[in-house]
Amino acid sequence: MMAEAESPNVNNALEDLHFDAKTFLQTLTTRPGVYRMIDAEGEVLYVGKAKNLKKRVSSYFTRALNRRIQIMVSRISTMEIVITNTEAEALILENNLIKRFKPRYNVLLRDDKSYPYLFLSTGEFPRLAFHRGARKQKGRYFGPYPGAGAVRETLHQLQKVFPVRQCEESFYRNRTRPCLQYQIKRCSAPCVSLVTAEHYAQDVSNTERFLEGRATQVINDLTRRMEMVSDELEYEQAAEIRDRIVSLRKIQERQYVSGERGDLDIIAISIEAGRASIQLFTIRSGRNLGNKSWFPRIAEDTTAEQLTGAFLTQHYLEKAVPEEILVSDMPPQRELLQQVFSEQRQKKVRISNIVRGERLRWLQMAQHNADAALKARLQDSSGMLERYQQLQESLGLDEMPQRMECYDISHTQGERTVASCVVFNLQGPLKQEYRRFNIRKAAAGDDYAAMQEVIQRRFERIRSGEIKMPDLVVIDGGKGQLRRVAETLAEMGVCGARLLGIAKGPDRKPGMEQLFLYGEDQALILPSDSGALHLLQQIRDESHRFAITGHRQQRGKARRTSLLEEIPGVGAKRRRQLLLHFGGLQELTAAGAEDIATVAGISHALAHRIYAYLHGD
Repeated sequence: MMAEAESPNVNNALEDLHFDAKTFLQTLTTRPGVYRMIDAEGEVLYVGKAKNLKKRVSSYFTRALNRRIQIMVSRISTMEIVITNTEAEALILENNLIKRFKPRYNVLLRDDKSYPYLFLSTGEFPRLAFHRGARKQKGRYFGPYPGAGAVRETLHQLQKVFPVRQCEESFYRNRTRPCLQYQIKRCSAPCVSLVTAEHYAQDVSNTERFLEGRATQVINDLTRRMEMVSDELEYEQAAEIRDRIVSLRKIQERQYVSGERGDLDIIAISIEAGRASIQLFTIRSGRNLGNKSWFPRIAEDTTAEQLTGAFLTQHYLEKAVPEEILVSDMPPQRELLQQVFSEQRQKKVRISNIVRGERLRWLQMAQHNADAALKARLQDSSGMLERYQQLQESLGLDEMPQRMECYDISHTQGERTVASCVVFNLQGPLKQEYRRFNIRKAAAGDDYAAMQEVIQRRFERIRSGEIKMPDLVVIDGGKGQLRRVAETLAEMGVCGARLLGIAKGPDRKPGMEQLFLYGEDQALILPSDSGALHLLQQIRDESHRFAITGHRQQRGKARRTSLLEEIPGVGAKRRRQLLLHFGGLQELTAAGAEDIATVAGISHALAHRIYAYLHGD
């Protein structure tokens, strides 16, 4: 659903709209239903559901809206209403209409294929096969699996243990000799009667039990059988059963979820830079059937809770619903969704996110997967190139930047100040070129001086040719920080890089950042859905993450050890003498090498080594 954050500078007068909202609202019912916003070309802009249609629809015209929704409302030419008996009916209808019209302002899940199953046919010699679509054939269906890859992997593993045929009926009926699958021991060749019906039925039964989640029973039965044939001195057959048991245990280790016995889905959401990732893990009969990812189109202001609600609605309505769904972010319509899903399943369905123990670890794993998938998506080379092109256009640069560096400062009340430098090119982050700088010259808490120090140290190496010159230098800060960086580079005689400062917007909300391109008078505010802004947010956030991680490491280390312990040749006695002589580490850092050499037991060579270390040389 769309969020409706307030914005004070939006004109909401009904008279200014092309759509006669005032007249429309006067006749609107207070009953539940679904509304459609349609533009002048007949395109459906947005589909929504409401418990109270009049109250919900009125909110678009009687209160301040954020920029994106303001644009959507300004495009409305007409609205269509469908009244329903209950909110639950409205939820189902909303889902159907979203799938039918695919409105640009709704959250859309692009992959709407039916989920794959494992199908076990009936008859004397059943086949085990991949299945997608309507379940019309007689037999058993196991699943649903989150993706085709998970089904094929399970088929491949089971074929090694229980050689149940997987061939099509037409192929099976026309065989006169065994196929290659028999030669590699992946099928027992019932097509040419090389296996008895009883033996084949046993393999089918074991396959069914395994897919039902009763793998332990199957393993125990095979163990007893292995012992029995071993006692009868059938060692070759016993070895074959042993190999089956080993394979089954490996599959069980990979798929079993400790402590779970029922059907469970785990859903995690990750949102960053205007993009989203949804991760679904599917647990059936206590087995992990794998995971699947979605990257839906979302509005800039969509929250994780709203996206969870939209996903649950579109994904589960008219599909198989498990008895429990774990979510990383609780949807606002939880009670309604539980009611609809329970009626659909004809059994109680629970949506929860307060878990502990093994289930908490699985939910955290799903969240890690969602975060990693989104990070990979953001670093996709084709998408990155598009954002670079938008950045060039938005900043009015003569050429598209090929290399960017972003700098940030991190400390806690001046303690253990660390600066970060992260590097991006057209392919995304160049992590091997990331650098951290321990700030030692600048006074505690002086971010301007800290930024000056890191720029001096970094650009000395750039000027010497050790490192490539960036096309765009991004500073996490406003005009003051930007001016200090420009002055520092000018004093060093460095030119050729454009400088850009990113300052937090009002209330520090993402999407409202002010951009200061050095040499331009006015701050630039890009649209919240701008690819250029998302690129700058990504490099800024990465720089901040890298800086704060380094700061925390340094702070933790400093509280356990002295910085001087890291200098070769400076033992406990010399550390004590140095600190007593100068009165503290900050005073020692400010001293020159000659001054350090005056301390008893400190040679000139060691003094220069101490000075070089403390100043990062």
